[in-house]
Amino acid sequence: MREDFETLIYESAGGIATVTLNRPDRMNAIGGSMKDDLARAFFQLARSDTTLRCVVLTGAGERAFCAGADIKERADSRRTGPEYFMAQRATHQLIRGLIEFERPVIAAINGVALGGGLELALTADIRYAAAHARLGLPEVKLGAIPGAGGTQTLTQLIGASAAKELLFTAEHLTAEKALSLGLVSKVVERDVLGAALETARKIAEMPPLAVAFAKRAANAAMLAGLDAAFEAERYAAAMIIDSEDKREGFRAFVEKRKPVFTGR
Repeated sequence: MREDFETLIYESAGGIATVTLNRPDRMNAIGGSMKDDLARAFFQLARSDTTLRCVVLTGAGERAFCAGADIKERADSRRTGPEYFMAQRATHQLIRGLIEFERPVIAAINGVALGGGLELALTADIRYAAAHARLGLPEVKLGAIPGAGGTQTLTQLIGASAAKELLFTAEHLTAEKALSLGLVSKVVERDVLGAALETARKIAEMPPLAVAFAKRAANAAMLAGLDAAFEAERYAAAMIIDSEDKREGFRAFVEKRKPVFTGR
């Protein structure tokens, strides 16, 4: 089975679904209908497939898994803090839904995974990275903060100190550095998608009910209190969404120049 969406491709065979983010000309950036497409792919197609045992999430091409939010689409946004706070609830509902998805999800990070792209990868149960991949949350460099769960899921995964260093410095990690931090569980020199599919096939051979409840149990510690944590993240992001620094950071990115921040 194959279904082409505006921003992704859904393919399913042998109990394994592959969801491919498909905006290679924009480095698979999150924009257009991608959030709605992801919701349809996971919560309609995948959830209704009784033969499904595992999902592999990847990006089209070799340059990017997902480069994050489409800055060109958002550079001129004039959304206020309260408007952002209310609108971002839907994003957090999507993120939480992906984390809680009943079947295991493997992210095959085939290139850069930055900002919202890394936040999307963090919803997966297992992450494999290509050797050339780069990962990071660069939002503070633009005068913003991660707003799609990254402040919470990253901290849960690698610990507060390491997460704060990445959040505060906006550093891009090599795949090997990400492996050392536990951000990914495997670095693959060639064919990261193939490696992910191989693991997916192993999972597909396991009893599905046991796997589903193992995932549910393993997620319990992270999900406890996540709603309140997301609320705090949304509030923090909303407080700076219409700041002068945020607007300057986005404009500078689009104009390919160094931003000048003023603390306002």
